[in-house]
Amino acid sequence: MDDFGGESACLANEFEQPPSEPDDRQLAQILRDTGDAVVICDRDGTIVFWNAAATALFGWTALEAAGNTLQLIVPDRLWDRHERGFTTVMETGHTEYGNRLLQVPAKHRDGHSISIAFTVTLLHHAGQRRPSGIAAVIRDDTERWNAVRALRSAAAETSAAADGR
Repeated sequence: MDDFGGESACLANEFEQPPSEPDDRQLAQILRDTGDAVVICDRDGTIVFWNAAATALFGWTALEAAGNTLQLIVPDRLWDRHERGFTTVMETGHTEYGNRLLQVPAKHRDGHSISIAFTVTLLHHAGQRRPSGIAAVIRDDTERWNAVRALRSAAAETSAAADGR
């Protein structure tokens, strides 16, 4: 055991051949079964993949989501901005969000607002500069966002009370 975090990850395999990379079936299983929502859109913005966690988060089944756009989950007030940004990314093949965790509002099937945190990955066909689509790995961030909002509100009340002495 070392001083910084316990035993090595896998002593049993220390002298064995290293494992091979997961094959395409295993990777597909990860996308289907991961606890985070995974949503993939083609370059036109059409949803082509929606896993079970996306159904749990947003309320739409994969069959209902497939063939639709992200307008299912992007709040109406943000749709134009989203659409402009998406189009630019698909045309340029560049996103400034590739290595950032994005935190934005979203909408559930029943209309209530949720807060989500996600990362995106541009998808490319071999040899193509422009993306063929985009994948997002998404999780519910509502609880954290509500806690931050409550702290901000409490800080504002404290500040206002101090100013009113």
